[in-house]
Amino acid sequence: AQMYKYLATTPSVNFLFFMTGVEKISPELVVGVQGLTCSAFQEELYSMFLQPLSKDRLISRNLLPGRIRMRRKDFLRSAAALSCLSVLSGRAQTERVRGELAENNNAWFGYCMNTGTIRGHKLGLAGEIELTARAGYDAIEPWIGTIDEYRKAGGSLADLKKRCTDLGLKVCSAIGFARWIVNDERQRAEGVEQMKRDMDLLARIGGTHIAAPPAGAYGAESEIALDAVAERYLVILKAGVDIGVIPQIESWGGSANLSHLSEALYVAAQAGHPDVRVLADVFHMYRSDTHPSAARLLSREVTHCFHINDYPADPPRDKLRDSDRVWPGDGIAPLNTILGALRANRCRTYLSLELFNKNYWQMEALEAARTGLARMKACVAQSTSVS
Repeated sequence: AQMYKYLATTPSVNFLFFMTGVEKISPELVVGVQGLTCSAFQEELYSMFLQPLSKDRLISRNLLPGRIRMRRKDFLRSAAALSCLSVLSGRAQTERVRGELAENNNAWFGYCMNTGTIRGHKLGLAGEIELTARAGYDAIEPWIGTIDEYRKAGGSLADLKKRCTDLGLKVCSAIGFARWIVNDERQRAEGVEQMKRDMDLLARIGGTHIAAPPAGAYGAESEIALDAVAERYLVILKAGVDIGVIPQIESWGGSANLSHLSEALYVAAQAGHPDVRVLADVFHMYRSDTHPSAARLLSREVTHCFHINDYPADPPRDKLRDSDRVWPGDGIAPLNTILGALRANRCRTYLSLELFNKNYWQMEALEAARTGLARMKACVAQSTSVS
């Protein structure tokens, strides 16, 4: 108890004792930790117990017997003696824990293929999965329509899920167009049911997240108050939690609703649910005139997937079409700023390559997939050197 009190109130310590026992304190594991700050000490305890080890908790576990007293010099003398008992396995364990903490605190980017990028190759879902894995991606973001076509043709979704697992490929997201957001109550009810079916379909191949764009509410004639959007998003979010697939609120740059990234962030905040997610897109940020520094508002908790692409200087912003998207790094997008913001926020995010460039559909499919992956990695590397 005195050891813990000393460690918890001392800025820098040389030893960390993990103490167990009910009637008495017995140092069963002694680990040397050099220059450990009080904050890092708490993180170490958190990693071991999955929650902070408070004084109240120690009392509840009978780890603070009142009869134990230890002066600081006695503690240091005991610590020095006990440190001699430290074994390599203990040190290795500490290094592993510290390494995991450091790794978890760092930003991480996984590389994902949005199958819209290879849509023109008409490979079918199974072919898209095989190609994505062969090209070296970490994950795939299929389109719901392609999954449904595979199912209707008699394909086994369970077998497809196993194949993704065998290939080490995550199904990190999916693209669907359910009209969950619209004003018309009947259409919206149908859209919610469609979203539920889409999420169930996705879950059967191991998917965990799905895009929730403003499908059906693109035109100015269907303007919807953001508070109403938040209420409607919450409906599909709660349904998704039950199914095991989280809808990600997605902004579309040219839409009358959910055009700006700030609107998607507002909806996520107003929904007031711990599982809210926001799906941002480089192209749509530009189309809506969202400043690239807005990416600083994307936290690691809210940003599971991020659509990466680029765009040319011409045509002008208001004339750009989805088909004008180009490989990351081939356009004028401020990717260093955006990726730097995600890294600064320690985001652990899948960068999903989403293009609709018909010129790339003329390339051999594997070449196109590998080119896209190489361009993404090059942009990430460049943003790292800049930051």
